[in-house]
Amino acid sequence: MTNEKKSATSMQRRTILKLAGVSAVAPMIWVKNAEAAQERVVIRSPGGEYDNIRKKLIYEPFTKETGIRVIPVATTTGKLEAMIRSGNIEIDVIDNDDSVLLQWASELAPIDYKNFKHTDPNDIIAQYKHDNYVGNFVYADVMGYNTTKFNKDSVPSTWADFWDYKKTPGSRALADMDTGTPNLELALLADGVPMDKLYPLDIPRALKSLSRIKPGISKFWTSGALSIQMLTTGDADLSSVWSTRILKGIENNAPLAINWNQHGVRVQAYAILKKAKNLEQAQKLVDYCLRPEVQSQFSAQWNSGPVTQAGFDALTPEIQAKIPGGERTREHGFLINADWWSKNRANVSKEWANWILNA
Repeated sequence: MTNEKKSATSMQRRTILKLAGVSAVAPMIWVKNAEAAQERVVIRSPGGEYDNIRKKLIYEPFTKETGIRVIPVATTTGKLEAMIRSGNIEIDVIDNDDSVLLQWASELAPIDYKNFKHTDPNDIIAQYKHDNYVGNFVYADVMGYNTTKFNKDSVPSTWADFWDYKKTPGSRALADMDTGTPNLELALLADGVPMDKLYPLDIPRALKSLSRIKPGISKFWTSGALSIQMLTTGDADLSSVWSTRILKGIENNAPLAINWNQHGVRVQAYAILKKAKNLEQAQKLVDYCLRPEVQSQFSAQWNSGPVTQAGFDALTPEIQAKIPGGERTREHGFLINADWWSKNRANVSKEWANWILNA
């Protein structure tokens, strides 16, 4: 292996590990002797408040109905990679970004749609349904702004307008490579590429576009929490942000708002490992997680979009209006291409490192 390839692989692994956004050390997976005989399923989860919601909404009702105990494990992508390489599989279901799941496409079991009992497979929105993984929820890259600086009439209406920091003054922020996916799509939109012509991404063109706005960027943010902190405190007046993060800030009365034009939809998805110890139980859990009431209730609490049409239709108009999905996404959004990112993240990481130092 050449030094360049080693460097690219190393950068990819560091970046993917940060994508998980969870604790650096995976807890030991074990059960008490008295529970060892109980059917169970082990799921990789982001942890924190996410697990608190899902425990009450999904895991406990699922166990009550099926007798299968759900064990969520907040582990990193790096730990998952090491586990898969070793062949010592302790996780059954992976709940993660779809572009991360595709790193292990050959290790993923087919989703057993034909035996679903809780979910109509035909109700799953086509772009989120795949042979070996399926959507969990969607969120979006959106333009967030501080309402003490802008309002819905004065905020830049497109990413091209966002890029023009001289015409519309105000401090800006964008995503760093440390998030796993810097805003190359937004850079190309700002440079005139139509939403339906973004892929395959032209990396040199995107970085050249980013060079134009770099003098107007106060910081490239490295986490969703930092992007919202910067907007709330006024360290940035405008920023790309993840919709789930900014909606939580708005709920907490932060002076924030969203421009949904040209938003990029991201998919959090489920996959089941071929060598899972609890394969049948894993299929049952994924089926249960996609039932319409679970989809709608989780979306209402997490400010995310359902991946099933029935789940979206069950939401109130007020909730539908503040999440990705539906007619607004069809008209003003695009799907971030997980397959492209899974295959090109290492190269983007290398090119980004050179650009950030030399642009």
